[in-house]
Amino acid sequence: MAIQATAQRRISFLRIAIALQTLTIFLQAVSAGLLLTASYGETLHSVGARVMYGASMLYVLAAVLAWKPGGGPLRPVWHATGFLVLASVQVVLGIAHVPSVHLPLGVLMFGLSLLALARR
Repeated sequence: MAIQATAQRRISFLRIAIALQTLTIFLQAVSAGLLLTASYGETLHSVGARVMYGASMLYVLAAVLAWKPGGGPLRPVWHATGFLVLASVQVVLGIAHVPSVHLPLGVLMFGLSLLALARR
């Protein structure tokens, strides 16, 4: 019984991590709009990028914690690692000012994050 409660807690932590990542990616889209219209948009988008990257790292941590001690499936670890790679590419493209790839990749990341959240 205690093992099942621990597994449910880890799964809920994983779901929270995915939800947080999804929210931060959505907020990045909002701050990208502000980037075009407000003087503080660039600062907000830059800070949001750091928060989104941290949320992606938290997702990896939650996936590993759900997998290793609880004996859960390895697939969420691969998904989380893939998101961290995409987030890294996204940050590099943003710093390099390559909006032709940066924007579609952000939309893709949001869609994939929503899909991961729906699967949990």
